[in-house]
Amino acid sequence: MAKIIAVCKSDKKGTRKKNVRKGLLEENYGLVGDAHSDCSTHRQVSLLAIESIDKVRNLGLDVHPGDFAENITTEGLDLVSLPVGTRIFIGDAILEVTQIGKECPAPCAIYHQMGMCIMPQEGIFAKVVHGGLVKVGDKMKIK
Repeated sequence: MAKIIAVCKSDKKGTRKKNVRKGLLEENYGLVGDAHSDCSTHRQVSLLAIESIDKVRNLGLDVHPGDFAENITTEGLDLVSLPVGTRIFIGDAILEVTQIGKECPAPCAIYHQMGMCIMPQEGIFAKVVHGGLVKVGDKMKIK
């Protein structure tokens, strides 16, 4: 069963996010209080699997949920295999996958801090179709 491992946000773009354990997803906006939330983009919420973070840990780096600037860290869901348009249901909230990975023309601040970044290959982005409260431990369903 897929579930949320962390809900993360930050005050500034390009920095590690802190696990705040719960947050409000606002329709057509993103995670309330996060620097990346924006109604003018299709990348309102970012997701990364703990399994991807574990790959980096296995390389000897001390990394945690939020370190790659993702909003929601998941477990038990192969995020990069989800096609664009897939809907992710978390309680009352509904996300719609809008982008798999991202293009990084130059190393970002996370890359400079960590020495690597996995978001370009293994992170996904979504827009908030229906808002709602999300928290650590919430189950996630795909439709």
